[in-house]
Amino acid sequence: MERYEQLILSLRQVNRAIDLHSKQLSKQFGLTGPQLLVMKKIVELNGAMAKKVAQAVNLSPATVTTIIDRLEVNQLVQRKRSDYDKRRVELFVTDKGATLLQQAPQSLPTSFISQYQGLESWEQNQLLCSVQRIVAMMESESDDIGGTVC
Repeated sequence: MERYEQLILSLRQVNRAIDLHSKQLSKQFGLTGPQLLVMKKIVELNGAMAKKVAQAVNLSPATVTTIIDRLEVNQLVQRKRSDYDKRRVELFVTDKGATLLQQAPQSLPTSFISQYQGLESWEQNQLLCSVQRIVAMMESESDDIGGTVC
């Protein structure tokens, strides 16, 4: 088997593990991993528009809008017209959403986070840079190359 094929298989395993954790989150808290990620970013950006949230979490604006629609139906996120510019629709996490965020675990398994944080700083950087390099290589055929490569 070629090395690049081994790499693809490993990436599929990572993707599968993330999907399984997302399903577990959904069963336990009613939130998928991407929904949790979007909610956290809405809190962090405080009053951002959907487009900015989409850029920050590296998802398409259409995907983020669909996620926000679901979160709004569940009263976890609120859209609000800006007081100073009525064209802007800003996003905020509701009290119910904030409570859920306090109870919800990380968007990745805690065992992974613990092991990653237990690595030496240089090892963390090496892994991060390697994954960012893979992203850049995968997106090299597209005009929209995102992320920073170390």
